[in-house]
Amino acid sequence: MYVGIDVGTSMVKAAAFDRDGRELGVEARPVGLDLRGGAVEQDMAEVCAAVVAVLEALTARVPGPVELAGLTGQGDGVWLVDAAGRPVRPAISWMDGRAHELVDQWLADGTFETVFRRTGSAMFPGCPGPLLAWLDRHEPDALRRAAAAVYCKDMVFQRLTGAGRAVTDVSDASMPFLDPRTRRYDNGVVELLGLTGRRRLLPAIGDPIATGEASGEGLPAGTRLSNGPYDLPACALGAGVTAPGDGLLIVGTCLASLVATTELDLGGEPAGLYISTDRPGRLLRAMPAMVGTAALDWVLRTTGARHEELDDLLTAAPPGAHGVRVLPYFAPSGERAPFVEPGLRAELLGVCLESTPADLVRATCEGIGYAARHCLEAAGLTGSLAVCGGGTRSPAWVGLLADVLGRPLRVVEGEVGARGAVLAAAERYGVPLDAAAWTEPARTVEPDPDRAACYAKGYEEHLELLAGARERARR
Repeated sequence: MYVGIDVGTSMVKAAAFDRDGRELGVEARPVGLDLRGGAVEQDMAEVCAAVVAVLEALTARVPGPVELAGLTGQGDGVWLVDAAGRPVRPAISWMDGRAHELVDQWLADGTFETVFRRTGSAMFPGCPGPLLAWLDRHEPDALRRAAAAVYCKDMVFQRLTGAGRAVTDVSDASMPFLDPRTRRYDNGVVELLGLTGRRRLLPAIGDPIATGEASGEGLPAGTRLSNGPYDLPACALGAGVTAPGDGLLIVGTCLASLVATTELDLGGEPAGLYISTDRPGRLLRAMPAMVGTAALDWVLRTTGARHEELDDLLTAAPPGAHGVRVLPYFAPSGERAPFVEPGLRAELLGVCLESTPADLVRATCEGIGYAARHCLEAAGLTGSLAVCGGGTRSPAWVGLLADVLGRPLRVVEGEVGARGAVLAAAERYGVPLDAAAWTEPARTVEPDPDRAACYAKGYEEHLELLAGARERARR
């Protein structure tokens, strides 16, 4: 069997596949987030323990030797480790907002735009550049004790293989220090951010992705393991999004829009990033909005509704949600795609005593759909669109998204990131797998023409409301 490991923000999963791409079993364990006043951290020991637990449970339950394993996980943030790969301090999540004042400063003085014009990366508070600069000012001792500032999957790879040095891949390194033309760190960007003295912390880049053998913890000793790509490009691989112009929408904790491209355009409004892939010359134009299903989670929790009721709630309110509108920018660090606005916050509009929980839930799902449309347009979508993630478990929400986006959706089910991690590992090790069979969509959902026309007007109204919200965020 082939094993994919996906170390997510709130859930760690391991999935087993047969040679034809059929999912044989999945094991999952939740991991906690420590949220305090805009800071969002994770316990690295807890994350590693969850990885080992899901792998042990999976290999015990699903028969057969492990041919190879691929590793993926959440991107961005800062995971400081010592020379042995041990945590120096808790990991800082990509959702963290404590560095927003630095990003505001760089937006004002032109540093932000200069970095984008050099690397195609629009920094946000939870990416390594601002976080390392924040740590340099507030926790310099942690940086002195660290051997490397890695990413989530890199920390896990070092733990599972006992690798002697920290290593990442071109996809994780893409934000914000990698020059996508040379596929190496841009030391000029490091200097711009005041981090020349911390340059040693940037991990070596495995290009192509690094490989190693499992040491026996979680996976059988000697199992071939590859490190990367991180979860967004892994999902693109797992969904079969490789042809230029084709796109993927991931409806997860992060609402991520990706479009495959061979062109590098460093003009226009700085936003999102270009993700380098294991194939030189092939990029993903990414617009990873900060809040996806997390916004819906908050609304469901606040209204006392359960996730199991989502389809019924969406059916109970009509398109337009009786005039209720939600700008779904709930992240404490604001928004990063398709624009960067660290001070932006969510807004609920048109609510009155007659509004129902169903209205609020439907308006939230519509708002997330409008945000996705904004991101996909900015990313340059021209071809087919695949969709995956936890949000796609709701047929009613998938139908709503097809209507809001006004296009057919290829729904890819199962553990798409883990599937992509296996496909990347197979390519790296020269194991021939039928990628078309592995990435076959479960179904295609067509938009309803009348509802799509209604939502086209709603989208224009959304953009107008958003413009006002962005103005207020800057005051």
